[in-house]
Amino acid sequence: MADEDFMREALNLAEQAEQLGEVPVGAVVVKDGLIIGRGYNSPINLHDPSAHAEMQALREAAQTLGNYRLVGCELFVTLEPCLMCAGAIMHARVARLVYGASDFKTGACGSVLDTFAQPSWNHHTNVLGGVLAQQCGDTLSAFFAKRRAQKKAV
Repeated sequence: MADEDFMREALNLAEQAEQLGEVPVGAVVVKDGLIIGRGYNSPINLHDPSAHAEMQALREAAQTLGNYRLVGCELFVTLEPCLMCAGAIMHARVARLVYGASDFKTGACGSVLDTFAQPSWNHHTNVLGGVLAQQCGDTLSAFFAKRRAQKKAV
């Protein structure tokens, strides 16, 4: 499968988050071409500030492998990770991060901060942004436009 195919899987998960009233972000962890972890945003429903899509996918992948180190894995996520998620990605030793839309408010992979550019870290994740960026960004924009319209209607 190509990067776009895995990002489409992440977009499907983002749709599940939206159906639950969460910000539509989805993520998948891939090892050797197979999805081993899936996640979507669920901090509201789980009452857990760490329940971002990336964290959920990393947790499932770690359980699948029986190891907290996800060496040789790739993470595909529809939105540029925040600082918390970037830290988890680094600590998990994810080899490659691919994200869709940039996050110019809290993005920690180049938009606001560039967590992975620190030369002193002992692990370096390769980062590629912009995969299906328009589709990922449109999903988020539509969600927030709908939410603003609902607030105005009240």
